[in-house]
Amino acid sequence: MPAERFVKQLNAQIANELASHNQYLACAVYYDALTLPQMAAFFYRQAAEEREHALMMVQYLLDTDAAVEIGAVPAAVSTFADVVAPVSLALEQERRVTAQINELYKIAREEVDFASEQFMTWFIKEQVEEVATMSDLLAVVTRNQDDVEQIEEYVAREVGANGTDPTAPKAAGA
Repeated sequence: MPAERFVKQLNAQIANELASHNQYLACAVYYDALTLPQMAAFFYRQAAEEREHALMMVQYLLDTDAAVEIGAVPAAVSTFADVVAPVSLALEQERRVTAQINELYKIAREEVDFASEQFMTWFIKEQVEEVATMSDLLAVVTRNQDDVEQIEEYVAREVGANGTDPTAPKAAGA
């Protein structure tokens, strides 16, 4: 069974991942309403990915006979000043999640919880990718905010569906 301190923090992270899901969903709806289908599709995929991360964490707790708690999720930001704002918010969110994931890894290490430390390794790799993707997207959106077709072209070309990672942990319900 994982260390109690790790379980408590992982349960909090499940709620954080679900909050990220809702925030990405709000971003997707914003872009959908602007008829920016590539940006909308990208953020709908991001939302689904965050939900899947939460379910991976649920499955880990279930597999290790630890209690699962689904915590409260704050309301997502649903209105944005311009096409740059959702991506800027997404980058801030990914940086925050990176710090949360790093803290979970640190707790597992401090508690000499090898299985939990190993479990978190995949999420650390994932966060490097997420921050890089959002950082690049923010640069493109900022540079092309007055030419949304260029943004749509970039997203279609560079950040389309990437497929599944065979090294990803199993998600609950999968």
